Amino acid sequence: MNPKVLESKKAVVAEIDSVLKDSNCAVIVSYHGLPVKALTQLRTSLKKVNAKMEIHKNTLLRRACDDESYSALDSLLKGPNALITSPDSTSALSIITQFAKKNKALKIKGAVIEKTFCPTEKLEALALVNGKEGALSMLLSVLQAPVRQFAVALKAVAEKQQ
Repeated sequence: MNPKVLESKKAVVAEIDSVLKDSNCAVIVSYHGLPVKALTQLRTSLKKVNAKMEIHKNTLLRRACDDESYSALDSLLKGPNALITSPDSTSALSIITQFAKKNKALKIKGAVIEKTFCPTEKLEALALVNGKEGALSMLLSVLQAPVRQFAVALKAVAEKQQ
């Protein structure tokens, strides 16, 4: 193989590896049959949440995913794939799942979120959380519910005694 080509491929693998190390969410999607205009719309939506979508050859992606944290993605790398990465764990997931519902050509294959492999089914559930703020608000409402019920019960008892 030509040494210049080999060096350029090594540089691409190093770049992908760097992007993966800096991200908490890496999603593999199949985009076969998706028009370029739709891909551009998806990329624009992802930029709003600091996520990005890159298309590389599967062999280069496989080499970059050799790290233990991302080795689960190796089995998903068949056919035309794109890698979507985000520094936030869940913000890109809601955008990807909403886009996939509107555009049937985009198929979510799986992801690694905070170094844990997540199949497609779990990704759809995580997309409903809608980011860190959504998760915190859900947690707070769950924690607040018993206190609210206790206050309503106390009020009912107080009104009954009057």
